[in-house]
Amino acid sequence: MSKKINNCLYELLIKNKIECNHKNFKNIEVRGASGLSNAKVGFITIFNNLKYYPLLKTTKASIIITSERLAGKVPKNKISIISKNSEIDFAKILNFFYPNSYFSEISDNFLSVESIKKKYKNLTFGLNFHLEKNCTIGKNVRIGNNVTIKENCTIGNNVVIGNNVVIENCIIENNVHICDGSIIGKKGFGFKFVNNKCIRIPHIGKVFLKSGCEIGSNCVIDRGSLNNTVIGKNSFLDNLVHIAHNVIIGSNCILAAQVGVAGSTKIGNNVTIGGQAGISGHLIIGNNVKIGGKSGVVKNIKNNEVVMGYPAVSIRKFLKKK
Repeated sequence: MSKKINNCLYELLIKNKIECNHKNFKNIEVRGASGLSNAKVGFITIFNNLKYYPLLKTTKASIIITSERLAGKVPKNKISIISKNSEIDFAKILNFFYPNSYFSEISDNFLSVESIKKKYKNLTFGLNFHLEKNCTIGKNVRIGNNVTIKENCTIGNNVVIGNNVVIENCIIENNVHICDGSIIGKKGFGFKFVNNKCIRIPHIGKVFLKSGCEIGSNCVIDRGSLNNTVIGKNSFLDNLVHIAHNVIIGSNCILAAQVGVAGSTKIGNNVTIGGQAGISGHLIIGNNVKIGGKSGVVKNIKNNEVVMGYPAVSIRKFLKKK
């Protein structure tokens, strides 16, 4: 979808009093909005934290919305939009390009049972299976009762999906198992306070379930806000696990029941997390880490560490306190 900024986004910038030289924008065509890392030429993106400066230097986006404090960091070959509240203004821009990103649409764009059987001859599915158009399903896939798979999802070979599952905005690789009652690809918990009122932040990313992973019963995995949420190869989630938007989990990880991982945290490979542990957002958890049950992780953890407690500390420090 392409929209000219003078007909649409140009007016939005003026309405929201975003500081910029509007005259220079009148003939610029904007193709969409995205994060720094996955933006394309002609896209608008946001730069609001020095932490993401390396991504700013390599982004393909043509237009950058940012603050006055950070505007000097924007490369000269990019167009800057200086905003007093870049996150809120960018959320409005996202909603302009992706107006249906807040919630799932109620759709009647489902294939009939006869059409599903004709298109996917070796697909096994139960009662009340709703498959929207524009999906791709591989070979030897088994799907339970009361399952909904929404448009533009991709499912690989040898995938097993249990009963009462909802899948949207998702790419599932081969040999993945999703147990009963899980919801994959829903909108994340993103909002900002403006004048004591919550403003929703659109989520336009996807969920990637890498090959061989398993999602337990009644798990919820949020799609990414600007980037993607990723569950790595051969990683297993127990029942009642919640993975928030933009979380990246590496390969061969095990998350026990009732673990919660907050947004934009990155977890390495071969990590084990005990039941009811909570991981704060925007953290980096290294490789081969072990986190004890009921722990609260509020800071980064280096490779090969074993931690426990709240706040989580090395297992030796934790045991000395006992």
